[in-house]
Amino acid sequence: MKNTTEALMWRYATKKFDPSKKLSTEQLDTILEALRLSASSYGLQPWKFIVVTNPEIRAKLRAAAWNQAQITDASQLIVLAVQKNVDAAYVDRFVATVAKVKNVPVDALKGYADMMKGSASSRTPEGVKEWSSRQVYIALGTALTAAAVSGIDACPMEGFDTKQFDDILGLEKLGLESRVLLPVGFRAADDESAQSPKVRFSKGEVVIEVK
Repeated sequence: MKNTTEALMWRYATKKFDPSKKLSTEQLDTILEALRLSASSYGLQPWKFIVVTNPEIRAKLRAAAWNQAQITDASQLIVLAVQKNVDAAYVDRFVATVAKVKNVPVDALKGYADMMKGSASSRTPEGVKEWSSRQVYIALGTALTAAAVSGIDACPMEGFDTKQFDDILGLEKLGLESRVLLPVGFRAADDESAQSPKVRFSKGEVVIEVK
């Protein structure tokens, strides 16, 4: 277990995974719980996380990701997908969950529900997907940090054909659209990228203090 700064210095976008090394159930659950517990606007969680382990399906997905080896060589492939339709019914389902967890009447949350419904109805279908995408990237960052702190390698990936991924995984009928990939596992001993110095602008170049 590393502290956060050490973990973020250690992590990198893993280019070469060791296919013989697999995450334990507990390690995978750590990443999935980080995704599930991630922050999102209003707490609406407009996402699904698809864990792909089937070798045949992963081979098809690799072909739809320009043959990038991480797709098949990582221990698991997690596809982060957005909810395309965040409508009044979706909000009602979320509010019902809030009421149950917090043990309050649904009617007591009407103002909260109306605010979220108003926000959702003000967006076009493309606007909803764009908003959902911003939320799913928050979850991605949360998972990357949790993985690094746990000594798990990962590689955020946008280089894939979303339409082919959606077709292969049957996401369209679920009202979902793939947005970003997260292969997770352990780096190969000969992954040269692991030895490269981390390149970041200095704190003075990226932090603006308003006093």
